[in-house]
Amino acid sequence: MTQEQIARILGTSQTMYARYERGASELPIRHLILLCRYYRVSADFVLGLEAPYLPK
Repeated sequence: MTQEQIARILGTSQTMYARYERGASELPIRHLILLCRYYRVSADFVLGLEAPYLPK
């Protein structure tokens, strides 16, 4: 997926999404939730805290 495509899903600009990727801006919780739903993974996985396939 391109930054433009993901930005469209999040309802933001490509420029702002690029800032999230670089760490120049913090990702809003609402965008985190949308990414989790889109990719069907946990927030912990998106945040790098666990793999999506690990049992709890």
